[in-house]
Amino acid sequence: MLSSRKIIFMSIVLVILGLILLVVGGEFLVRSSVALSFKFNISKMVIGMTVVSFATSLPELLVSLQAALAGSPAIALNNVIGSNIANIGLVLGLTAMVGTIVVDKSFYKLNWPAMMLFSIVLYYFLYNDNVLSALEGFILFVGIIFFLLILIRSSKKDTVVEDVDETLAIVSNFKIILWLLIGGSALCFGSEWLVDGAKDIAISLGVSEAVIGVSLIAVGTSVPELAASVIAAAKQEKAISLGNLIGSNIFNICSVLGLTAIIKPIPVTESQILTNDIFWMLGYALILLPLVFIKKKFEISRLKGFFLVLCYGIFIVIVFSKK
Repeated sequence: MLSSRKIIFMSIVLVILGLILLVVGGEFLVRSSVALSFKFNISKMVIGMTVVSFATSLPELLVSLQAALAGSPAIALNNVIGSNIANIGLVLGLTAMVGTIVVDKSFYKLNWPAMMLFSIVLYYFLYNDNVLSALEGFILFVGIIFFLLILIRSSKKDTVVEDVDETLAIVSNFKIILWLLIGGSALCFGSEWLVDGAKDIAISLGVSEAVIGVSLIAVGTSVPELAASVIAAAKQEKAISLGNLIGSNIFNICSVLGLTAIIKPIPVTESQILTNDIFWMLGYALILLPLVFIKKKFEISRLKGFFLVLCYGIFIVIVFSKK
């Protein structure tokens, strides 16, 4: 029999390979989706707000779906809850520590209220009967459609969407199909390896799947966005939009958990999800509003970024101390 150290090492390798495949698969899928959208003459603004957002959420969707189908609902839930916490605590916090982030006024007019609403709705659905049912998943998914419609209608026609690469408009059909095949295959295997490796690590270390889901997997799926944001901030380029991060959190709740629940209802199998983890997600969402208006208005300064990261460190310590 393999020793516990070898099992952990092999599991870590599986997790790393899974994450690499998710990054590669996600990139190819975004490229092919955008190129395909151009073929159907969809505007650049709509592509950026819908196609790119949904495509970048697919790695998280497949991880949660794979975990739910593999009998690990705690990973499916905490992948999203942990990713939403990491997006604000790590990605936003560390990026702000590198360079101050200017906040657009649409933050409190649309993005923040929508994120807060969907976060509270998710908590109610889970607290009500300890399961995210297919009907509740459908309600969440319909919610993201309405949010996107409002977002598009409220945006000016000349809105510039920097996430969309216009050179993809002239990509050949062969390349689009090839990218779709590569992206789909990488995401499929990557999500499977990540979930399998994470489950083995949880068993070997004697921690719950909820702990692994809210920490290792959540941070892992946030690493590409974190790296890109910090590098851009270091180069004094436009790092990230707070709206984009909030949009990612909304997509995680509504499209990732919504679609996963439609396919397979997600039960709450570990108490800490409702007694600890989801309150941190709600807390991070809530604290953003006063944070934006404290001292220098409409800015996330280095000091505010440090505060967010410090809170994230406290969260991780608490999570593992309650294993």
